Amino acid sequence: MTVLDTAVDMTTALGSVPLVGPVLTASGCSAFGQELEPFVDLTALGAVVTKSVQLRPRSGRPTPRMAETPSGMLNSIGLQGPGIDGLLAGELPWLAERGVPAFVSIAGTRVEDFAELATRLRGVPGVLGLEVNISCPNVESRGEVFACDPLAASDVIAAVRAAADPAQPVYAKLSPDVTDIVSVARAVTEAGADGLSMINTLLGLVIDPDTMKPVLGGVTGGLSGPAVRPVAVRCVWQVHQALPEVPILGMGGIRSGLDALQFVLAGASAVSVGTAVFHDPSATARVHRELAAALAERGFSSLREAVGYAHR
Repeated sequence: MTVLDTAVDMTTALGSVPLVGPVLTASGCSAFGQELEPFVDLTALGAVVTKSVQLRPRSGRPTPRMAETPSGMLNSIGLQGPGIDGLLAGELPWLAERGVPAFVSIAGTRVEDFAELATRLRGVPGVLGLEVNISCPNVESRGEVFACDPLAASDVIAAVRAAADPAQPVYAKLSPDVTDIVSVARAVTEAGADGLSMINTLLGLVIDPDTMKPVLGGVTGGLSGPAVRPVAVRCVWQVHQALPEVPILGMGGIRSGLDALQFVLAGASAVSVGTAVFHDPSATARVHRELAAALAERGFSSLREAVGYAHR
C-alpha cells in the first residue's frame, strides 16, 4: 500500500533535512520498521524513527510490560534492544538497502553514553538524524530523569551535538512530566538541538483491584494513546509560541489525519504515529492521506502553510 498523491504539497523538513512526507513512525512502537513493511510503503514515510538504542544490548524490564487504560495504554518495556553494534550490523543496513530514511533514537544513563552513540552513528548510510531520548534516569544524579532538568538535558544535547555528524540534525525528545516544558525546550535549543520531538509518554501506574498490586512488572510505565493527545498538543503550542523558529516533530495519541492536523496547526512541522499502529499497522499511510485531505479541504496548498496557523 502506498501513500496517495494529492494536490497539497506534503513535503517538509526536520532541521536541514528534507522529508518526502510529514508522517514518521514513533520510536518504540514499530521497532526498526521491518514489521510495517507488509502494510505500508516505508520509502513514502518521512522517516522511520527507530526504537531507542543504547551502547549495549538490553533485555528490558520484567513482565507484564503492557496494560490497557481508558483511551490509551501503559508500557514498561525498559528499552529492550540489540545495542549499537546490533543496530549497525542488522537493522540500519536493512533500512538503507531499501532506501528507507531513518532517524535513530539514542538513549543512555550518562552524558558520555549519548556522545559515544552519536559518534558511532556519524556517516552511517541512511541515517538522517538523531532523536535524543533524554527521558532516561541519570545515574550520576540520583537517578533523576535528564529531560526533567534543563541543565542536565542541555548537557546531554551539547555533548551529542559536538559528537554527531554535522549533517545529521539532533532532535531532543522532551518529557511532559515537567512544570515548565518551555524552559527545557529553550535550554536544549541553546545547547545545540536542531529541533524538538514532543512529547514522550507520561508516567503512569495501574493497580489490579483483584490482586491489589501494580499490574506492570516494572510498577510504573509510560502512558500513550489518545488520552495524552491534549497534553501533547498543549506542549507543542506552548513551545512553538515561545520558540517559533525551532522545528518540532509532534507526537502523542495521533490516530487520524485530523489529530495530526491539530499538531501541525499548533506548530509541528511533522508528526510521529506510534500507539495507533498496534491496532492498525497501516496507520502511518492512512494518517498521511487523511492529513492531506484535511489540508486541501481547508484551502492549504502545502503543509508548510499550515504549520503554526492556529497562532496567527
